[in-house]
Amino acid sequence: MKLIAIQTPKSSKDVTYLDQMYRLRSRVFADRLAWNVARSGGRELDEFDGFEPAYILALSDADEVIGCARLLPTIGPTMLERVFPQLLSEGRLDAHPAMIESSRFCVDTAFRREAGEGALHEVTFGMFAGILEWCIHQGCRQIATATDVRFERILRRAGWPMQRLGQPVMINETMSVAGILPVTADYFERVRPQTYRSALGLERQHAA
Repeated sequence: MKLIAIQTPKSSKDVTYLDQMYRLRSRVFADRLAWNVARSGGRELDEFDGFEPAYILALSDADEVIGCARLLPTIGPTMLERVFPQLLSEGRLDAHPAMIESSRFCVDTAFRREAGEGALHEVTFGMFAGILEWCIHQGCRQIATATDVRFERILRRAGWPMQRLGQPVMINETMSVAGILPVTADYFERVRPQTYRSALGLERQHAA
């Protein structure tokens, strides 16, 4: 597995990766989780994909997208304020230039069947490390996100606890919660799998 970041596609391969990502999101959010999301032609996209986000993608050894996350500056439109304001105790996000919003995080559960039970765990932790690494390179200090309480527990077990921004709320049969995740090199080292690979190279800096 390796991690890459794409903001503006620069090659046909980048375009292919993003197409695979949209299809993965459709399988996860529409088919498996039955979320009320817009999709077309087997792909899931929304308005926030039009704001030039950065995407963190996990690639398998076969060069296929098996995990993804979308990162957007909070100085601008965010899902938390536009779609999930009920998760914020004050109804708004206290945004600043060093804060990024993470959304559409998912991992391909079919990869577990192909690569073994521990593979899904490694991809999830690899995605955590990839998000942290990208944010560190961008000078970000915090990540805002909306998730469910089950995933909040996964973050806590990973050693990357989330500070809640409000009380959990039931949304479409999912107990959802918003929170802030700290961005530091220490948290990157906590979550990074030993086999972690990235196009950014922060783990090589730390090893040096």
